[in-house]
Amino acid sequence: MGIDLTGISSKATQALLAELMLAYRDRSGRAVAIESVGGVDAARRVQAGEVFDLVFLASDAIDKLVAGGHVHSGTRVDLVRSPVAVAVAATAPLPDIGSGAALRQAVLNAPSLSFSTGPSGTYLGQLLERWGIAELVSPRLVQAPPGVPVGSLVASGQVALGFQQLSELLPLHGIQIVGTLPADVAYITTFSAALPATLDLASDRAEAARQLLAFLCSDATATTKRRHGMEPA
Repeated sequence: MGIDLTGISSKATQALLAELMLAYRDRSGRAVAIESVGGVDAARRVQAGEVFDLVFLASDAIDKLVAGGHVHSGTRVDLVRSPVAVAVAATAPLPDIGSGAALRQAVLNAPSLSFSTGPSGTYLGQLLERWGIAELVSPRLVQAPPGVPVGSLVASGQVALGFQQLSELLPLHGIQIVGTLPADVAYITTFSAALPATLDLASDRAEAARQLLAFLCSDATATTKRRHGMEPA
């Protein structure tokens, strides 16, 4: 069976990586176990020195881990580009989000809204500030706990308007995806992979991890990436 590998990822790439790891096992005979948690928690665990063979996170999070010496410099590879999308409950009317102005109005009209603690959430907080409505909207903003899908809050009726990576919204029931953010306020997150500092780059495990990354960056994975709402990086 060869060397089995372990990794940690954020929730945004959970379903994609699960499918790709099965494909890689069939191709190589190597089993790969990826634990998917909130991106903030994943980064903390890598910083704490928890042992993994690979780390899958947003590119800016990977870069911070590199800067802190927790991930080997020069090992980062970009895997996918992921857009942020908007969701409402399955039975709710679809708001107009065809432009930034229309989306701003939809946010103002929503009795409650939510976004994640990840990069998309940071961007949306900045967008509300830019629109000049952050203080007005703040009492209606429900912050999704790390690792809890925003779409689940929408499906349960806790919030009326949810923002999260399209890849995280696609598998959920009880919601409608209105669409991705309009072009004039669009936000794309690049998700990357790298080898953690706990891994000896001269080891057989590191070589096995590099072979997996080569597969994940190959054309053979493009169709799967698109099916999960992402574009190859």
